[in-house]
Amino acid sequence: MTSSLSVRPIASAVSVRPIDSGWTLRASAGPVPEGSIADATTTVPAKVPGCVHTDLLAAGLIPDPFLDDNESALAWIGLVDWTYATSFAWAPDASDRIDLVFGGLDTVTTILLNGVEIGATANQHRSYRFDVSEVLVEGENELVVRFRSPVKYANEQSVALGVRQRPYPLPYDAIRKSACSFGWDWGIATYTSGIVKPVGLESWSVARLAQTRVAAAPLGDGGTITVEAELDRAQEDAVTVTVRSGGFAASVDVSAGETRATVALSLAHAERWWPVGYGAQPLYDVEVELATGDGTVLDHAVRRVGFRDVRWDMTPDEAGTPFTLVVNDQPVFVKGANWIPDDALSVRVTRDRLRRRFEQALDANLNLIRVWGGGLYESEDFYELADELGLLVWQDFLFACAAYAEEEPLRSEVEAEARENIARLGHHASLVLLTGNNENLWGYEDWGWKLRLDGKTWGAHYYYELFPALVAELAPHVPYAPGSPFSPGAGWDGSAQTGPHPNDEQHGSMHLWEQWNRRDWHTYREHRPRFVAEFGWQGPPAWSTLVRSVSDAPLTPESPGMIVHQKALEGNTKLSNGLIPHFRMPEAMEDWHWAMQLNQALAVRTALEHFRSWAPHTQGAIVWQLNDCWPVTSWAAIDGDERPKPLYYGLKNAFAPRLATIQPREGGLSAVLVNDTAERWEGELVARRLGFAGEERAQFATTVSLAPRETVTVALPAAVAVAADQASELVVAGVDDVRGFWFFAEPRDSTLGAAEVEIRTEPAADGTRVTLTAATLVRELTLLVDKVDPDAVASDALVTLLPGESTTLVVRHRGAGLAASVLSDPRVLRTANELVVS
Repeated sequence: MTSSLSVRPIASAVSVRPIDSGWTLRASAGPVPEGSIADATTTVPAKVPGCVHTDLLAAGLIPDPFLDDNESALAWIGLVDWTYATSFAWAPDASDRIDLVFGGLDTVTTILLNGVEIGATANQHRSYRFDVSEVLVEGENELVVRFRSPVKYANEQSVALGVRQRPYPLPYDAIRKSACSFGWDWGIATYTSGIVKPVGLESWSVARLAQTRVAAAPLGDGGTITVEAELDRAQEDAVTVTVRSGGFAASVDVSAGETRATVALSLAHAERWWPVGYGAQPLYDVEVELATGDGTVLDHAVRRVGFRDVRWDMTPDEAGTPFTLVVNDQPVFVKGANWIPDDALSVRVTRDRLRRRFEQALDANLNLIRVWGGGLYESEDFYELADELGLLVWQDFLFACAAYAEEEPLRSEVEAEARENIARLGHHASLVLLTGNNENLWGYEDWGWKLRLDGKTWGAHYYYELFPALVAELAPHVPYAPGSPFSPGAGWDGSAQTGPHPNDEQHGSMHLWEQWNRRDWHTYREHRPRFVAEFGWQGPPAWSTLVRSVSDAPLTPESPGMIVHQKALEGNTKLSNGLIPHFRMPEAMEDWHWAMQLNQALAVRTALEHFRSWAPHTQGAIVWQLNDCWPVTSWAAIDGDERPKPLYYGLKNAFAPRLATIQPREGGLSAVLVNDTAERWEGELVARRLGFAGEERAQFATTVSLAPRETVTVALPAAVAVAADQASELVVAGVDDVRGFWFFAEPRDSTLGAAEVEIRTEPAADGTRVTLTAATLVRELTLLVDKVDPDAVASDALVTLLPGESTTLVVRHRGAGLAASVLSDPRVLRTANELVVS
């Protein structure tokens, strides 16, 4: 300890003073429409964190961008330069350093404090820190953040870096900003600007924890915690880093002037963290303290960790190369969904909203969320909730569907954001994979990039060199893959990709999009991938969401607002082409809406049951997509108003812990039983061929016994598997109440008659208990309860009932119970039957 420390006053710890009040916003340059903001001197109150859109909405100066065609009416926002300003009082203290810290800025800014330019930014995906000790003045201080138009900046950078390949007009690849803010085939173009994360002054002395990286690993009955601390220094004094967890502690002295420390701590007992469905999720607080020799605390950090080990088994086998997630030596079948930003104005996403979405994911039997590379590095709230709930997370680096320049200034920004986010996220138990990009390896091979790039860089350096090196340096316990899709054994030799094709279904992960784009969804069964990271089918949002956001009169599939809220290229044509092989095309709008929602659910459910039936050859399926960022026709299971679509129930049923499905196999039909639980599953498998009136025409039964996590395939005899009349027969097979169905003919080619359903209701604790009894064969019975109450949610849907069978579900809602007459309304009670019967 130096003598100076014994007499110099020291702040006891880093002091944080938020700068979150008094902010104003004005348009400083660009095409502002008359009546929006009068001129460059007109200001409106601004909320920080926030963005231009939310401030203008709060001031009543713009309409809701999510309604009708307001998207195009508000496109000018992205062409305008904006200025945020505030003032705050400050008085000197005993601190050595005072930093102005921005958690996140979207995106291109110049920052002035008391008229002095202290910094400039051009990256939404990182934080910024500026030493302002010499710029602050006693009394009032003025802080100004000037934002450049993201559209104009991206266009300028595209020219400077060289135009590269991408699927959409604006060059989102030339700016480090959420790609989907420029619009996507499911997303509104917002071109946001704003101070999107907290800003404040941090006062500190001697040293602070600049970066705290924590890794927890199981060891025997206990575990080890390793902390890598990097220090910022204002003084050269010796300091001590202490780590505490579970009643244990360890310290390391850091010599004068040194800026790195490693502390290892062993716990005699530590319970294992497991994914949902495999065990509990115990978490342990790790406290990291930086102090002087006399015990004065300089800085403090807390991380929550779970003790588990994780790897992806990519050991070649006779069929190719698997892509199998292994947690604590237990192979995990991934039941996942892709994630986009949950609101196109991401500053509105709260922890409570994330919890609601995650609880929906768990209810749908998901165990993994893939954070897609065109969105954001997700928040601490996101990862903390995933840790607590046992939801695994696969996080893409933020590169999607485009070639990216490897030259400056992009190159340095990419490294800076990667370093920060690897270190920020690496300790989370839920994080099981970091991935270099979305579809760029595939795009380079198959989308004509090589010719049009004509020798330009496209991102290979990031995916094959920079990111794996940074992960190895900063979080070596976190697995990494160069891309999605990706084939293990692939590489980059400086001029070409080597090894298997990136989207080879026998190697690693693959994306399946030909079904939606060009082929029928039955052709999913032509594929036996090792792992599917993307596939999906479109459908409109819930009816309440649709009519809230689109006010067309009349409302039709092709009316103007509907087209605005359909972003996919030839989306409605593909919806029609995908429906007609299975059902007749309805004419009435509500019938069309139901038909497209149902077809979406059937497409994805069919694919998921097929993929699961091939486990362990196939070891995961990640549906595109879980959520929406605004009200839109899309691939999502949960729409932009947080309502579940029929697809949601398709996921829930196909991802059930125990599944019985009937699949075509060589030589005929087989019943496939999937036991994704820790308990043995024993019973009698009964398979019956039935007529549509319910009469049994053949039966087969056999005893089955499935070990935990086992899949068993049982060939069905021809008496059951071969129809005498394909148009009017089906096969049902299962164990107890877990069963699957096989229809020999498409619904439109069958003799399926009108649905006859009796409904009985009774009050339930959180809504209404509904019992439905079928007098006829009823396919895919669903209650569209949002038409009765926009906040109502049914516990189940897509139920097939044989004549005389009943099912009971709960409709959750507020207020008095729902009458049977209300739920039996043909607008509410929907089946596949009415899409067949003319």
